[in-house]
Amino acid sequence: EDANGNSTNGKVAEKATTYVYAIGEIEARFPTMSIEKEFAQASGRSDTSGLTDNQLMYEVLKKPENRYLRRNLCWVMKVQGIETYIVLPRYAQDYELLVETLPSNPDKKEVDVVIGALGPVAKPQMCNGLQVPIVVVDQLYSFRLEEHAQAIPRPDNFKAKDFDPAAMELFSRVMQITDNAGATDEHRALNYVAMRYPAIYELAMNMYGNENSLASIETRPSRLSQGTRKILGVKFSFRNRKTDVLTQYFTRVDVSGEFPFLVSKLAEGFEN
Repeated sequence: EDANGNSTNGKVAEKATTYVYAIGEIEARFPTMSIEKEFAQASGRSDTSGLTDNQLMYEVLKKPENRYLRRNLCWVMKVQGIETYIVLPRYAQDYELLVETLPSNPDKKEVDVVIGALGPVAKPQMCNGLQVPIVVVDQLYSFRLEEHAQAIPRPDNFKAKDFDPAAMELFSRVMQITDNAGATDEHRALNYVAMRYPAIYELAMNMYGNENSLASIETRPSRLSQGTRKILGVKFSFRNRKTDVLTQYFTRVDVSGEFPFLVSKLAEGFEN
């Protein structure tokens, strides 16, 4: 840290030319046996009765006197169960956000979203031999899948018991797209739409209600891209279960900078 309490992790991001918009799960690990033993001593000063290991980790790390432990742990992000990134906050105070990603309820499925700059591959000693790219984080938040579905505006003709599972299924389809680590422009655009554009879920619900199935999701450069602007079209294709007729809708997302944003709303058809 510098004299103002800012993390020097920002130096890693200065050399990065690739942005990340990743969706997955973050977990805390001990980079060395020394840190693990120090955590055990800190745990011994807390009431751990009835706590799971994850709950214990959360209770210990959230205490102000254990800030040093937060900074010395290794924070790993898994995408589709695969160790994909080591996460470093740009500022030291943001380690509190990492602590909040720890699952406090083992019965609830939680998802973490990381937006930041891609750095180099970590050295072996950084995280007990794990060598994956570092991401310097500018924005981090967590949510439960059930909460994400409940936050989506529900069409009047859908009951919550039907809408929520269908919305969660669409979100899962986005996450299962091959190699979606959130580091390419295509995946950043798709992940942005999945997280910030509820209209795609409303569309899917209406299409399901009219006996259509989601056939495919495609992302490709838009013809509107000019100069340094990178605009991508995200296309959703639905096929009628009875007539086999294909219906397509698309939206456009600008991924020129670190934070994507919507360029055009959903429209029927597709770009040539």
